[in-house]
Amino acid sequence: QVQLVESGGGLVQPGGSLRLSCVASGSILSIYAMGWYRQAPGKQRELVAVITSGGNTNYADSVKGRFTISRDNAKNTVYLQMNSLKPEDTAVYYCNADLRSVNTRGYWWGQGTQVTVSS
Repeated sequence: QVQLVESGGGLVQPGGSLRLSCVASGSILSIYAMGWYRQAPGKQRELVAVITSGGNTNYADSVKGRFTISRDNAKNTVYLQMNSLKPEDTAVYYCNADLRSVNTRGYWWGQGTQVTVSS
């Protein structure tokens, strides 16, 4: 069984920073791309950032220059450093991983962590 567990969300003032973490555990053979998505109330889930196993990254235009995605392959962990946060960044942030387990290959999701940017 595979699990993705996020941490690091919370309440922060505009202009502040947060660092999200997501650890993948279980019967994992390989992890390919890992990414962060977010969903604000009343909106569709959207891609925030993605990183391949080789370290190539891609960001949503709305977060370029403010957010940085990174990963530690040895720890099966992906991070999202979020700086210069804005109220419009408020959302539930979900971790996603394209990985191969002992049984199958597919996409797994974490349970989500709330990020609220407000004064």
